[in-house]
Amino acid sequence: MNARRPITLGFVFALGLAAQGQAQRKPAPRTLDASFDATIDSVRAAWKVPGLAIAVVKGNQVIYAKGFGFKDQEQKAAVTTKTKFAIGSVSKSFTVTALGMQAAEKKFEWDAPVRRALPDFMMFDPVATERMTPRDLVTHRSGLPRHDVTWGAGGFNRNELYQRLRYLEPNKDFRAVWQYQNLMFLTAGILSAKLDGTDWESVVRTRVFGPLGMSTADFSVSDLQRSPDFAFGYARNPADSVVRVPYRVIDAIGPAGSINASVEEMAKYLTMHLNQGTFEGREILPAAQAREMQTPQMVIPPSPFPTAGGTDLGHEQYGMGFFIGTFRGHKLVHHGGNIDGFSAEVNFLPNDSIGVVVLTNLNGTSTRDFIPWLVYDRLLGLDRLDWSRRYLDVFNRARARADSARAKEVAGKAANTTPTHPLSDFAGTFNHPGYGNITIAQADGKLTFKYGIVEMGLTHWHYDVFETEPRSVATPIRWKVQFLMDASGNITGLSLPIEPALKPIVFTRQKAQ
Repeated sequence: MNARRPITLGFVFALGLAAQGQAQRKPAPRTLDASFDATIDSVRAAWKVPGLAIAVVKGNQVIYAKGFGFKDQEQKAAVTTKTKFAIGSVSKSFTVTALGMQAAEKKFEWDAPVRRALPDFMMFDPVATERMTPRDLVTHRSGLPRHDVTWGAGGFNRNELYQRLRYLEPNKDFRAVWQYQNLMFLTAGILSAKLDGTDWESVVRTRVFGPLGMSTADFSVSDLQRSPDFAFGYARNPADSVVRVPYRVIDAIGPAGSINASVEEMAKYLTMHLNQGTFEGREILPAAQAREMQTPQMVIPPSPFPTAGGTDLGHEQYGMGFFIGTFRGHKLVHHGGNIDGFSAEVNFLPNDSIGVVVLTNLNGTSTRDFIPWLVYDRLLGLDRLDWSRRYLDVFNRARARADSARAKEVAGKAANTTPTHPLSDFAGTFNHPGYGNITIAQADGKLTFKYGIVEMGLTHWHYDVFETEPRSVATPIRWKVQFLMDASGNITGLSLPIEPALKPIVFTRQKAQ
């Protein structure tokens, strides 16, 4: 055993000096003052964000709301707290919120098969068809990879996307692993609409927007552009300058991502979830359903690459329409959204009763991820970490990996090869039952590629492989289109890596009419 050391006069003197130092050291103020505004201005400049809006909620009160920069960079029109932005996948939590109200009314059961309410629901996997539940739909455990091109470019309406689920292959077993999946949220929206005998937009407008006073929020970029105060979307191009990009029409996948709203309106939505479904003393969403949304349902596989969080951000799980983790030891609930030209975030610490909304008009910017951390560091009295620098380091590493991968791809290109057929032989219509038609045409001595609403040029890569030419800085697609032929030399199809989690998808050539 170690003997206890006697207390000496020197030790007492040292304690006194330490106490004096602590008394003289003033903690940083727990406010969002002018220094916070200056930090946001610095972040916006460093990340080249044209405009953004922030709202902070504490308890039942909005304690901060402000716009920064421009909703229209060309005209230098300022962002206000009423400026509407696309919120992308933050819309998913609205779909679950509406379903939670319907579950509380006993219109369905979270753990009963979807086919009880939607008898025509069908997946590629017959087990998933029979056993899929509404809880499965909204927790990303269907077994399907993203298959996002079906809605991002395919030109299908909502019901057509729903009916094509039966032809989309899974890459994992049903319920085996978490995989982000927009089409399952589309299905959840169709379910919610069926339960109320209307469409998804009407369900959310009546059950969520109306009670919260979100009177200008909408569901379409067409409606967005008719608003008196709305933002244009922007993206960083390969030269690293910021350019305006077209709006993406995503009405078909609406329940997964089509809502547009202002930061003032989103603060109301955040306040409701921060207070377990209650807003201004009224129950909007029953507390039991609000807790379900904020309770972990699936563990998310860790990223194979270094992240900006380090040990300050805990391992993430998924609830129902929300991600769940920790921020510097505090329980964290959040969801982000990205759609062409816009990035958004709803983020809150339920046990601390603090939350943040961030809306930006820059494609895929990480500022929406870490601006809440800047708020929490201040309001919780924590050491202020340089979150912008951390995320910039991750961004630069990711860009370097992408550049390296592209260089390796180009290095693997076979030189001095030619197609096996005249270009006219490759022209035609090629079909996949889930993805629909791809049309290859010849014009002005080159091939063109049309899939749904997307049309791109094709550049010869090598042999019978062609590469699509990027159409937008927001979606710089470079697919390798490989044409297939039979033993007689006839072009019979093409394969395309349209879903990265699966082997290339084969499209079969259709007979000319």
